[in-house]
Amino acid sequence: MRNAQWKAASRAALALTGASALAAGMAMVLAAPAAAGTTLGASAAEQGRYFGAAVAANKLSDSAYTTILNREFNSVTPENEMKIDATEPQQGQFSYGAADQIVNHARSRGMQVRGHTLAWHSQQPGWMQNMSGTALRQAMLNHVTQVATHFRGQVVAWDVVNEAFADGSSGARRDSNLQRTGNDWIEAAFRAARAADPGAKLCYNDYNTDDWTHAKTQAVYTMVRDFKQRGVPIDCVGLQSHFNSGSPYPGNYRTTLSSFAALGVDVQITELDIEGASAATYRSVVQDCLAVARCNGITVWGIRDSDSWRASQTPLLFTSGGAKKPAYDAVLAALNNGTTPPPTTPPPTTPPPTTPPPGPGGCTATVSVNQWTGGFVATVKVTAGSSAISSWAVTITLPSGATVTNAWNANRSADAGTTRWTNVAYNGQVGAGQSAEFGFQANGTAGGLTPACAAG
Repeated sequence: MRNAQWKAASRAALALTGASALAAGMAMVLAAPAAAGTTLGASAAEQGRYFGAAVAANKLSDSAYTTILNREFNSVTPENEMKIDATEPQQGQFSYGAADQIVNHARSRGMQVRGHTLAWHSQQPGWMQNMSGTALRQAMLNHVTQVATHFRGQVVAWDVVNEAFADGSSGARRDSNLQRTGNDWIEAAFRAARAADPGAKLCYNDYNTDDWTHAKTQAVYTMVRDFKQRGVPIDCVGLQSHFNSGSPYPGNYRTTLSSFAALGVDVQITELDIEGASAATYRSVVQDCLAVARCNGITVWGIRDSDSWRASQTPLLFTSGGAKKPAYDAVLAALNNGTTPPPTTPPPTTPPPTTPPPGPGGCTATVSVNQWTGGFVATVKVTAGSSAISSWAVTITLPSGATVTNAWNANRSADAGTTRWTNVAYNGQVGAGQSAEFGFQANGTAGGLTPACAAG
């Protein structure tokens, strides 16, 4: 968010309780709140996507607000209620009442929930602002673990790390107390989130990353590429896309979306608002997303103009009185028209890395490990050779004393010793030269894990 303090001021201090309920697997919930083609969420669902809104708990008692929310959207992002100052106001004392209220409201109506955000330099409570070094690193990891664990099974995607890169032409990381704990803090946060909530998609989220030529965009791209190459668990990139006269919609926006998607991650437009609510610009954004297969959803940051952190710029799809704007009609029409062919675009400033020729038929498996005292998380990448495969099995022998405690994206034959891992229903088919991933958490020491892959 570009102005965190402005957004934070709208958050009410609520002490609300909510019941948690488990959801199955990693599937996106794309239930439409009304007949297909007549609302934003329903039309997006027909395209295999979601159309969501940022929601504030203190507005759920406003019937005009909830009428639009329940009718139009099939995804919800808590505006402030999952941020660090809201969920851990005192160190080790967690508060989930307002966030639980939003989650329960959404899920009881068939909407999915995006979690926002686990690690951020802003909106930290005072106790965290005053920490540094190893103590801060451990506090950050504990926060990620506790919050992601609380919402496990209820959140389909997490903005794990938010706004970690500096603006301007440097392409550098933002100087912050978290950054000063070590350059690997983002990776550490993602690994902790995967261990705590293995079924959720893990996203990096930032603003001013819409223009492909910008140094900040290139810096985020380079980090994501590095994470994917090294097996760091990242599943998606969030573009906030706050467009105004100072930061306009760029003509190469679709190039940005497709370039990130080419790295093997989903792309999500996470905080969309457009100064003046230009119908043409809203239409272009939706068409760009539809043209990129891995752009799987759009979230607008608020519902009515009066709910926006930029209310004076009237940037949303509904007036303060709740009326649909021309921009709403443009978005709905774009969604109902479906995918549009991408325009011819110049080659990226920094092209995606050259993919080496695929190996022989069959499959190979590689493993990356995040080890700590007493346990570890292993992420295994299965890569098909020169021919597509319809199933795979990976054999791993665990060191003596190591015991699997949790696993995701694969079935296993045992919890210790020589373990055979096989694909689940949704990740057995892997194209030539393409990859699928699974992972597991275990007690003990990883040692030198050596996976062997067999294809079906």
